Amino acid sequence: MPGPLEGVKVLSFARALAGPFCTMLLCDLGAEVIKIEEPGKGDTARRNGPFIEGISSYFLSVNRGQKSITLNLRHERAKKIVFQLVKQVDILVENFRPGVMERLGFGYEAIRQQNPKLVYASLSGFGQKGPYAQKPAYDMIAQGMGGTVSITGEPGRPPVRVGYSIGDMGAGLFSAIAILAALHEKEKSGEGQWIDVAMVDSQVALCENALIRYLATGQVPTPLGTRHPLNTPFQIFPTKDGYLVLITIPEAEWQKFCKLAGREDLLSDPRFQSHKDRIAHYQAFEPLMNELMKTKTTAEWLALLEPAGIMCGPMNNMAQVVNDPHIREREMIVEVEHHRAGKLKVAGTPMKFSRTACKIEKASPDAGEHTVEVLSGMLGMSSEDIENLAAEGAV
Repeated sequence: MPGPLEGVKVLSFARALAGPFCTMLLCDLGAEVIKIEEPGKGDTARRNGPFIEGISSYFLSVNRGQKSITLNLRHERAKKIVFQLVKQVDILVENFRPGVMERLGFGYEAIRQQNPKLVYASLSGFGQKGPYAQKPAYDMIAQGMGGTVSITGEPGRPPVRVGYSIGDMGAGLFSAIAILAALHEKEKSGEGQWIDVAMVDSQVALCENALIRYLATGQVPTPLGTRHPLNTPFQIFPTKDGYLVLITIPEAEWQKFCKLAGREDLLSDPRFQSHKDRIAHYQAFEPLMNELMKTKTTAEWLALLEPAGIMCGPMNNMAQVVNDPHIREREMIVEVEHHRAGKLKVAGTPMKFSRTACKIEKASPDAGEHTVEVLSGMLGMSSEDIENLAAEGAV
């Protein structure tokens, strides 16, 4: 079976990470994504290492399965090609700074005149309007200004970013959701619309728990390390040879843990009778728990606690993740075929469908690899037409 978005066409002006992560999700779901790149340069992400057989693994990770055409967007003939393509696609995705698409002649109103049914998605650092709209933003700016960094890290230590680019990818996820919602709405109204997603807005939304705690109490949340603000134990503890995530939410689970660990004395300690008590006396509780957890290896704790139904798990590094049998069976590490480099491994998709499965088979394209295919197949251009465009510097 084809993917659930089979037949949907996307024209992508996306580059770097936020936009391509969005279009990658659509591509994984079966959409045909046509990526526009600058002749001779391509997406700046192509120059980011590490490299596999000369292929940027960074670019590969979020551009798999897409088609690449090169267009000089300042050339009049290239502009005409964009307008011709716009008439044949369902979605347009761009993540330039606000105003750039308008200056190029491809703002929403100009595109809407060509295809009023098109769903047009703009991803940017601060959104299309607001006092900060024209400010540039990278992932760390979004994490910092959206509140994420303020609650990440250890108490009393300097600020720490989230270990992956949640500022970019959070906006990409919200954009993909919004695009799918707009496609659904279009089935009823027959009209497209403009979607405005900001990286900073996305971080504010993802900080929901910390945000609502501040709104409810007026107290500013601060970093807590790995522990939960409302429950404990609910964190990562050191073991004899690594680390273990331990969670006991019902008090019965805490009682069961203490008995299995041979520390029933903790159950009679008035400081540790409830989550509220343990949090109130956390300065005494954490050293005690660290000392206890270091008496066994991670595997020994898992063997003791898992059969009893206590929620726990190892803290895996990337090598352990990649080689985990469950991750493998879930097809979260897959191979894609690159026409020059052969088979390359990438992260799979967590979206599993019973009938219309996502198919991740093709690697990232070379810059302009599909220019001839797209211009001839979608626009009916001859080889001579395309050669002339190239000679003029339009493609």
